[in-house]
Amino acid sequence: MAEIDRLRAENDTLRTRLSGLTEAIRRISEDLELDTVLQRVADGARTLTGARYAVIGTIDSAGDLRDALFSGLSTQEQDTMVSYSAGIELFKYLVAPRDPQRTTDFTAHIEAAGFTDFQLPIGAFLCAQIRGRDGQVGSIFVGKRQSEGDFTHEDQEILEVFASQAALTLVNVRRYRDELQSKADLEALVNASPVGVLVADVASATIVMANHEARRIACVEPEPKIFSVASLEQLKFRRLDGSEIALEDLPFESALNDGGTVHAEELVIVHPDGSKVPTLISAVPIQSEDGDLGTVIATLQDMSPLEDLERLRAEFLAMVSHELRAPLTSIKGSAATMRSSLIPPDPAEVNQFFRMVEEQADHMRDLINNLLDMTRIETGTLSVSPEPMDVGSIIEQAKSAFLSSGYRRNVQIQPARNLPRVWGDRQRIVQVLHNLFSNAAANSSEWSTIGVSASLDGTLVAISVTDEGTGIDPERLPLLFTKFSRGQRSEPGSTDSGYGLGLAICRGIVEAHGGRIWADSAGQGRGARFTFTIPALDESAIAPTRTGPDSEQAHPTATRVERILVVDDDPQTLHFVRNTLAKAGYTPIVTSDPGEVGQLLDAEMPHLVLLDLLLPGTDAFEVVKRVPKLLEVPVIFVSGRGDDQLLAKAFELGAADYIVKPFSPTELLARIAAALRRQAQSQHAEPYRLGDLTVDFLTHTATVAGQTANLTPTEYKLLSELCINAGRALSYEQLLETVWGEGTSGDAQRVRTFIKDLRAKLGDDARNPTYILTVPNIGYQAATA
Repeated sequence: MAEIDRLRAENDTLRTRLSGLTEAIRRISEDLELDTVLQRVADGARTLTGARYAVIGTIDSAGDLRDALFSGLSTQEQDTMVSYSAGIELFKYLVAPRDPQRTTDFTAHIEAAGFTDFQLPIGAFLCAQIRGRDGQVGSIFVGKRQSEGDFTHEDQEILEVFASQAALTLVNVRRYRDELQSKADLEALVNASPVGVLVADVASATIVMANHEARRIACVEPEPKIFSVASLEQLKFRRLDGSEIALEDLPFESALNDGGTVHAEELVIVHPDGSKVPTLISAVPIQSEDGDLGTVIATLQDMSPLEDLERLRAEFLAMVSHELRAPLTSIKGSAATMRSSLIPPDPAEVNQFFRMVEEQADHMRDLINNLLDMTRIETGTLSVSPEPMDVGSIIEQAKSAFLSSGYRRNVQIQPARNLPRVWGDRQRIVQVLHNLFSNAAANSSEWSTIGVSASLDGTLVAISVTDEGTGIDPERLPLLFTKFSRGQRSEPGSTDSGYGLGLAICRGIVEAHGGRIWADSAGQGRGARFTFTIPALDESAIAPTRTGPDSEQAHPTATRVERILVVDDDPQTLHFVRNTLAKAGYTPIVTSDPGEVGQLLDAEMPHLVLLDLLLPGTDAFEVVKRVPKLLEVPVIFVSGRGDDQLLAKAFELGAADYIVKPFSPTELLARIAAALRRQAQSQHAEPYRLGDLTVDFLTHTATVAGQTANLTPTEYKLLSELCINAGRALSYEQLLETVWGEGTSGDAQRVRTFIKDLRAKLGDDARNPTYILTVPNIGYQAATA
């Protein structure tokens, strides 16, 4: 009878354990969020073995710690464990491939292996490896049974079974996370594409994916994500000759029905509101593994911008032809009249004919000069001769030239006091102002006022020209400064703005000086304001220069020591930029390999980086993410595209400036000088002070009660990063990325070890810190007063 009772008790115990194991396995399989699964694994291991403590650690393919999570430890106990100086080495020892470890005294066990001074009294200890199909992915550690005694062989067996199931779950979780990330990356890439993309499922005749551009072209709302092909029946489709096409005859439907490939077929899509979108459509079928037609991918490219450009080009050519023909007709007519006169003409009449010829020749010269300027701007060879100038005198000169040209407008100059001188080409800046005055006059009534003002904007001087004219529609503002564009409604007979080059030339001249130009308007009938910036003069470095294809030297040499790192895969650009920098007295460091950026930053310590947007196998955005210390110096992005979205993304990432190819030497040097001035001004930051601690960002030193703390460069970098963001919690990942760079993700123990040493050197008690505070489950933050 006693034997039966014993067996029954063992069965009950086994049943309870199996039930607990089943429940623990069920709980870790319910979720696919990594942190949740890790926490449930640690909690489940502690419950199954009756342990007070549990730790789960995962490793990467190199055997380094990837994730770590605790269960049952108080915040103080966690700090004690993570601040152990030999923590990384201890973890590597514990996870090393060997039989499952079970011991009655953890401290004695690790001391025998050479790990001393471990402060947390764990007592009984049990470890099981988490092994998947491809090898070990981590380990589970449990310690200190809640009841008296040691871990048993049964505890070891059940922990091993649980660890094997946890391995399967973790592999699935990571695979799911990687797939989600890949899907999100692909969706982001497709949605950012300027070409519309549609993916259709053939079996269900539904659109399973449509990016933003495709939905805009097809007039489809953002929701629902999946919609029927039949929902496109709201649209009408026409060929270029105007004939309408039924939905079932569309190239897309053809690919869906018979699997045919469609290449670049031009159609016009007509929206329900009557608006039209000329579209270039291509479609490619994709077969499933069994050979059946599975999906069809279609691309839709809006041809409206190209058609608009072609229309503007045709209008421009027609207008230029007229502008050249009209003065030639007048000149020829005057000459023919003089030659065919039977009697000698009156002297007054002769003077009148000569005046007419001179005026028409001047008109032709101005038009040809504008055409030549536009060509020079596009090829990056526009010649400018910068010199120190007073803003007020430039505006007055431009006003006089404008009024002497026959315009009858009231030009009001709002005086600006204490403005620094500017660095620019007087003739070219007067040309910009004259063009803006002419544009304002052409788009406002004769009795209206043109206003001019100037103000200081950081290291630049901003000059604005306002009018009380017809105004500009918001959608036209981005197009104002493009060639052939006439953004405001010009009056008949207007000169400069009439043939669509004036504002484009203004932009080229301003950008050649390292400035920007833009326009603001509240809408039609409410006037407009045009503003451009030019560099304020650094009075400590006045040196008149001349740039251009015909100049022997762009800038004086041998006065600067700044090193400029240039990263570009175009040999011609590298040669041009290197020569320009060398002539200006800078020290150029050039490379076409983006992989060398990190090494060159450490070896050469450049003061500024010129980074090309498109590089072999990558782009500037990825380079900055891979080498975050790039942003410790000013970075100027260089691109062949003046896309607003790229410009916004560059500045969001931390770019100091953005320059569009082709650019002149003057524009390049002006932007570099402005970026270096801003960097110099920003370095005069106030020290961080709290109690006895002072961190001087200028001298890269830290003092405690007046005594210099002997910090290593990495310790100072870690301390300064915390102090710059005082009061803000920085995660382990943030600190690893900003202090140690790429390739250290997941190595939270490294941060903890350095924090421990840093606290010791600052006299900061880890149990009751004053300067560096622990933020549980996140990281650390510097205290604030």
